[in-house]
Amino acid sequence: MQQAGELASVLCPSFILASVPSTDSSVTLVEVSPRDGLQNERQLLPASVKVGLVDRLSGAGFRAIEVTAFVSPTAVPQMADAADVMAQITRHAGVRYSVLTPNMRGLEGALAARADAICVFGAASESFSQRNINCSIAESLERFRPVVAAARAQGLVVRGTVSCALGCPYEGDVTPTAVARVAGELLAMGCDELSIADTIGVGTPESTRRVMESVLGIADVSRVNGHFHDTYGRALVNIDTCLDLGIRSFDSSVAGLGGCPFAPGATGNVATELILERLAARGFETGVDLAIVRDTGVWVRAQLLGR
Repeated sequence: MQQAGELASVLCPSFILASVPSTDSSVTLVEVSPRDGLQNERQLLPASVKVGLVDRLSGAGFRAIEVTAFVSPTAVPQMADAADVMAQITRHAGVRYSVLTPNMRGLEGALAARADAICVFGAASESFSQRNINCSIAESLERFRPVVAAARAQGLVVRGTVSCALGCPYEGDVTPTAVARVAGELLAMGCDELSIADTIGVGTPESTRRVMESVLGIADVSRVNGHFHDTYGRALVNIDTCLDLGIRSFDSSVAGLGGCPFAPGATGNVATELILERLAARGFETGVDLAIVRDTGVWVRAQLLGR
């Protein structure tokens, strides 16, 4: 793994600056409900509903939306229509539309669908890596290297997610050193952004601070994103901790949709509505229309209930 000084010298492509706050009071929300929010829902939604969700989110003012995933339809049936969804969304200028791509086949789908960015995902827990993608952490990182290199060669922004950064459903506690090690490997292979994920929502302000400080020891704060699930109602206070550390990018999911099919006990992502309220109360700006987000949350919940 590269040393911290070497990692700090890795340049960001110009497109990534669209998702990095221009002022200290500006926060970027990466809306993940179309992908991470829906992937664990039993009610399979038609592509038209997913397209409608993305279009509503685009109209709400989000600058980054995680649209879908090019993964095995057997493993994640909800994402089987990834190509159709990407083909039908209405793209807004200045919005980054990203997709999850765990391998070269997924990258081929992303390129054909004209995605702006891709996401690869490593785990800080060996057990979770085996359960999630059937290989060790080291093997998963080797698998991602050609994907990241090929994506960068095509001009795509690449985000690297570190799953189970604050706890694992199989191993329990995860050390900050383990998180920083995987984060460093993702940076070294060419990832532009790091998303540090509390996949099962067990983080506390204290553990969040320790993990994020470890990551910030090797990565510039402008390249770090927080991804929190709200299992125990601590997502907002964990985000407060990140804000105090200077982190200005967070994943969120309208109506709190979400969960991981490979992480027992993982509940929904922190609701976009709640984050928007919290950020506004603290004086931060996002450019996202809360009223539209609330209406979208009501609408998508009705779709999932078949109304």
